[in-house]
Amino acid sequence: MNPLKKLVGQTAIYGLSSVIGRLLNYLLVPLYTRYFLPAEYGVVTEIYAYVAFLVIILTYGLETAFFRFSQKDNDVKVVYSTALISLIVSSIIFVILMFISSSEIANWMGYAGHTEYIEWFAIIIALDAISSISFAKLRAQNKAIRFASIRLVNIFVNISLNIYFIVYQEFGIEYIFIANLISSVITIFLLLPEMLTSVWSFDKILWKKMMIYALPLLIAGLAGMTNETIDRILLKHLLPNPATAATELGLYGAFYKLSIIMMLFIQTFRFAAEPFFFAQEKEGNGKYIYADVMKYFTIIMAVIFLGVTIFYEFIKGFLGSEYHDERGFLVVSILLLANLFLGIYYNLSIWYKLTEKTKYGAYLSIFGAIITLALNFMLIPIIGFVGSAWATLVCYFSMTIASYYLGKKHFPVPYNIKRIGLYLFTMLGIYFFIYFSDSNMQINSLFLVGFIISVFVLEKRNKTINFKP
Repeated sequence: MNPLKKLVGQTAIYGLSSVIGRLLNYLLVPLYTRYFLPAEYGVVTEIYAYVAFLVIILTYGLETAFFRFSQKDNDVKVVYSTALISLIVSSIIFVILMFISSSEIANWMGYAGHTEYIEWFAIIIALDAISSISFAKLRAQNKAIRFASIRLVNIFVNISLNIYFIVYQEFGIEYIFIANLISSVITIFLLLPEMLTSVWSFDKILWKKMMIYALPLLIAGLAGMTNETIDRILLKHLLPNPATAATELGLYGAFYKLSIIMMLFIQTFRFAAEPFFFAQEKEGNGKYIYADVMKYFTIIMAVIFLGVTIFYEFIKGFLGSEYHDERGFLVVSILLLANLFLGIYYNLSIWYKLTEKTKYGAYLSIFGAIITLALNFMLIPIIGFVGSAWATLVCYFSMTIASYYLGKKHFPVPYNIKRIGLYLFTMLGIYFFIYFSDSNMQINSLFLVGFIISVFVLEKRNKTINFKP
């Protein structure tokens, strides 16, 4: 089977749980922004920013390590069992520590009297960490349908409970967290067949090898999460007016949700691409396949970018009227472009994973984190959350350029840089015309159609894909 068609097929199935599921979760944004004020939504934004960091810590790179070591001459069952036992033990320790210190943590975060927030999320994070390796197992086994089914159940339960608690019962924001907790518990029960059929063998030597491979990925993950979420933590402390900080954080959190439309595809692609890329390593034409994947991935990203910016006036209607701030279009545009480069970076990152030079992933993410932190501290006091958006874009762009040149040295892939550059510059040209002109949505839509037709014509001329070196 054509490798690209196989990847597309797997991506489509994973998309059932990722894109459709995230779209359904995305529909919670208009719910939250209509039932909660920006200051209240700011609480949700901040807590989930901390959660994102803790999930990275609790999984400590074992998902990617599982893919790598299951492709080697190891017993896949033992690799899975070793990783699962490791995650269960570390998650239990984490929950105990969080429960013991929940009061102090709640006070430090400014949520005194709400220790239950800390305890609920300790359990949620632990359950999600444990379930992550079972989801990885399903991906490695190409059981995309079962993967998608379980993820969709989790999402439907979470959304249904949100609607019930907020719309029908008119409960407060804490019930957003309760809905998340219930859906995480149900997910673990659905994954029990994967866990109970495990050989339950812990290979210490294998575990040490996996940890050596995974720890740089943990550092990279933490630095990467700094790039992705630290702005929503820092805003509360760096904005010049503390009285409006919670409201500004809520607005930025809502705008960030609009920009995540692009991340829907990126996440879906990553679910399918990571095991696919490792499998293609054994083929003689792997590098050519990676190059073609990058080109078509960039095309899709460019179409999404133009689609969201052209139809922004319609898309912003998903937010409540309290969130229709004039800064929204600029912030969403900047974040979309940032996510585009993040997606390209994910494609490029295969070079250090395949060569087992994962330390470079850590170096690149730390490099990005330094940029993110420096620019957030510099820009937030001056231009508020718009500065956070610019910091995100500069970070991901810098990481992409650095990864590309390092990859050329250690694992050169024949990317069609001229063609990719042509598509990106054309995309930006259309965007700047839209931004600086007074043309209406109908005229702007013609530019999008024209872009798609131009890409189709150019790619049709070069439709022969190089599957041989």
